[in-house]
Amino acid sequence: MDQCLLSLIVSPSIENAVIDWLLERDDIPGFNSSPINGHGTSTNTLTLQEQVAGHRRQVIFRMCLPEQVARTVLEEVQRSFHGSGMHYWLMPVLASGHIV
Repeated sequence: MDQCLLSLIVSPSIENAVIDWLLERDDIPGFNSSPINGHGTSTNTLTLQEQVAGHRRQVIFRMCLPEQVARTVLEEVQRSFHGSGMHYWLMPVLASGHIV
């Protein structure tokens, strides 16, 4: 089965809710999260402070999953976090493993 990398980019205001939601799922064996800065040309959704700083603080969650599981998770996250402004990427994984 093909593996995919599902990345969810969220506002820090919902970070803990997303962590709880992901941890409750049996089909996600694990994930990574880290703070990031979002940059872009659309400034109409940025606060004045974000416009001055030139970026928006965000959190990214990444998980490597079988494609069908990733698509199911994505459908359910869209329902559970509708209206949150969450952004996502679903990308194929060419290889993955552990270096021992």
